[in-house]
Amino acid sequence: MGKKVFQMKNILIVEDEPKVARFIQRGLKAEGFHSDVASSGSEAMRMVSERDYDVITVDLMLPGVDGYSIIEQIRLRNHKSGVLILSARDTLDDKLKGFGVGSDDYLTKPFAFEELLARINALLRRKEDTIQPQSQLSYADLLLDSDSRAVRRDKRQIELTNMEFQLLEYLMRNAETVCSRSKIAANVWHEHFDRETNIVDVYMMYLRKKIDTAVGPHLIHTVRGIGYIMRLEDTKR
Repeated sequence: MGKKVFQMKNILIVEDEPKVARFIQRGLKAEGFHSDVASSGSEAMRMVSERDYDVITVDLMLPGVDGYSIIEQIRLRNHKSGVLILSARDTLDDKLKGFGVGSDDYLTKPFAFEELLARINALLRRKEDTIQPQSQLSYADLLLDSDSRAVRRDKRQIELTNMEFQLLEYLMRNAETVCSRSKIAANVWHEHFDRETNIVDVYMMYLRKKIDTAVGPHLIHTVRGIGYIMRLEDTKR
């Protein structure tokens, strides 16, 4: 069996106080996490639509859309992220309302970073206990094993680079779902999408040359103006 590849956990910090956001972000970086900061509700929802986050921390008192509404929208969109409220509001009613809209935990300000870290790790463990990702994926005649890093199509072994493998794995885990270029970039390259770069299109071209051949129907399709989709469809690209 091949060596498993460590996947950095992604945390979104929804916080409009720059000092608090920087304090949390520095601590998370030191612990090996990747984190982004959203200073408003609208920015938070945009970022959630572009990247998959393992945990989202939400302040309740934000400009524009409040924290409760953000959590409601996250749950309505069926995101599986762990949600932790960080708020100076400490009444029982505030906490009950937070849990009622879909928060998983509630920590009052001020707080020690060590306690925040412990609660984030608890949410991550809970998520891993309930959602164990499959190590073997299949779609049509395409097989991928994330443990051995093996890829086969119609019994033909395919050699992929590390980035090509991660890109294919992301497409297979989201098969028959349109994946925007920005979301692909955020989840495969772990960076925000720069519209001036064509890195997603370049690697998708490399991948298609190896995956889609004359042997069988094409699996990777372009969705014009948006991104890509893995779908069984015997049409020209």
